[in-house]
Amino acid sequence: MEHTAPQPCSPAKAGAQTGHPPSRVNMLLAFAALAMILMTLALLRPVDHDESQYVAAAILTAQGLLPYKDFAYLQTPLQPYLFAPIAALAGTWTWPALRITNALLGAATIAAVHHAARIGGASTRAATFAAALFATSDILLFSIGTARNDAFPAACLALALPAIVRTARDQASRRDAILIGALLAAAATAKISYALPALTYGIWTLFRADRRPWWTLLGTLPFVALTTALLIQAPEGFLFGVISFPGQAPTEWYQAHPWKLSNTAKIIDILKFLALGPALLAIVATAGKRDRWHRILDLLILAGLIAALAPVPTWRQYLLPMLPALFVRLALVWHAHPPGKAMRIAAVAFACAGLAPTVEAVASGRIPMLDAMRDAAVVREILDREHVTGPVATLSPQFLPGRAIDPRFATGPFYFRSTALLNADQERQLRLVSHARIALLGQPPVILTGGEGAWSSGDDRIDAALATYAIREGYRAVPVPDTRFTLYVARHASPRSAPHNSP
Repeated sequence: MEHTAPQPCSPAKAGAQTGHPPSRVNMLLAFAALAMILMTLALLRPVDHDESQYVAAAILTAQGLLPYKDFAYLQTPLQPYLFAPIAALAGTWTWPALRITNALLGAATIAAVHHAARIGGASTRAATFAAALFATSDILLFSIGTARNDAFPAACLALALPAIVRTARDQASRRDAILIGALLAAAATAKISYALPALTYGIWTLFRADRRPWWTLLGTLPFVALTTALLIQAPEGFLFGVISFPGQAPTEWYQAHPWKLSNTAKIIDILKFLALGPALLAIVATAGKRDRWHRILDLLILAGLIAALAPVPTWRQYLLPMLPALFVRLALVWHAHPPGKAMRIAAVAFACAGLAPTVEAVASGRIPMLDAMRDAAVVREILDREHVTGPVATLSPQFLPGRAIDPRFATGPFYFRSTALLNADQERQLRLVSHARIALLGQPPVILTGGEGAWSSGDDRIDAALATYAIREGYRAVPVPDTRFTLYVARHASPRSAPHNSP
């Protein structure tokens, strides 16, 4: 059902209908407060083994290694290059620095949703309400609270929305078209699931020349060039990391739990994740209520949902691409049709549900990042005491900023736990080791275990496989005091075989 709602010509006029718009100072203060809250939550959130490959990729890229060629990377390539300078500057504090970076990107994502809604004609009140609800979604809070690759592409998509809204309401400017192309391409070059929303927008521009499709295409070219260059340089590694592994590895890993791969489980998971926060409510509230120009927002929401449905199983962060456009739509609908008391009560209830997992996660009274950095410091002390400076083989490379990481473990536990994705020759070529062919590991100077387990959302069995190999090969076990970790030092390791290569 389409209707024509009152549409102010500008955000300023929209603000005039509901009082004066907030001053720039107040907006900056609100953004600073939001950023501080999100950064605090990021430091309080428990360790998650998903972070391993992203911390390792930033560190290895900062050291001059190339993704896909010198180490395996299981995503599209942009984030390691963008985050490498942070790793170079942060040194041993790379891991918390990346969490803080993602929290700041999360604040920018929320602010961009608010700004896009205002440009679309929503009142300050409606835009603020929708952005605040977006900020309580567990999908968002998890994604921007860890050192994964979710926050950056979400920020790119959200930052493109103000220009997308301007383009949908009026004729696109060249500047907006280039900006949209660049931001959507950057999102897709950081996480492949954002390629579908980017492609959707690109197709939408082709139906009218005043949307400037060729200028939009121009904005994408730097990111297309980066992706193409890396594909040409290491085609096997690129195709495995970006296409083959995401398509095959989850199915292999969850074969022992076939229910998790079923369509029924997917539907239940998606409804559960959307209900942990106001996203499900927003879908219901916006159904069938639109102006004609809202269609591009609907298309982006649908593209984000399809992108989330494609992989198996579906995890909460996969739904993030659909949320920025969804909450812009919610603000526009609630501007035209303010929610009644029942809807407002429901919104608060869903917001509380969205906050609950984060509150539970940070309620331990400890600061997990400080604990992790303390453990990492003790690991470094033991390595120095043992005079071992060569690369460390571990499923938890996020605990090793400041030490050399064995590039074969750049993916953390995620390739190591596989069994039949590659053959032995392919593993050697792509610099990977699976537990099924652990004999190919050889004799690295030191092996570190203890970071992969149930406590880090991982699996103790695969860390145990690495420890078993070390014991079988005659490594000397060196417990790391007051931590979960154990170092296994090769008995033939030279005391000073290589210079220390801390960043």
